[in-house]
Amino acid sequence: MAIRYLKSGKPQVERSEDDAKVRAVVEAALADIEARGDAAVRELAEKFDNFSPASYRLSQGEIDELISEVSQRDMDDIRFAQDQVRKFAEIQRASMQDVEVETLPGV
Repeated sequence: MAIRYLKSGKPQVERSEDDAKVRAVVEAALADIEARGDAAVRELAEKFDNFSPASYRLSQGEIDELISEVSQRDMDDIRFAQDQVRKFAEIQRASMQDVEVETLPGV
């Protein structure tokens, strides 16, 4: 019995073209953000996400309300992940030492 494919992926040429288009959009967005800062972020959020709040800053009340919607299990998982990342970063930082080397006299 022959294998019958219900669908197949795009040819490599098409995938490469799509990748190049995505790269160009991302590079342009990053350059715009670097040049214009928050104004560019606001425009891009509206363009890509239809997201245009009056303020990006949440009030403490909004933060508390959103946190109250997170299950206890998810909060425990988040705290566990935070602890793991923090411990790793602390150990990594402690392992770094300043080094002064004089490869030649005066250099």
